[in-house]
Amino acid sequence: MPKYYEDKETDGRACAGLREDLIDCLITCDCFAKEGKTPRLCLKEGHCKALAYTFFECKRSMLDCRARFRGKKGY
Repeated sequence: MPKYYEDKETDGRACAGLREDLIDCLITCDCFAKEGKTPRLCLKEGHCKALAYTFFECKRSMLDCRARFRGKKGY
């Protein structure tokens, strides 16, 4: 479950709340915690896929000229 809140202080980076949620999800998944695999391998296996996709869309919206005027999508 995402823990991101709008009024939470962030480090000032784009999509910082999503980044934090993705890191928390990867650290707590069994792939990383019990099997000792790297977070990159856990992402390739499909863990935290929804958060990874949402983070990708957030970063991609930073490059989209139309989205720069409208703001970041969702989340």
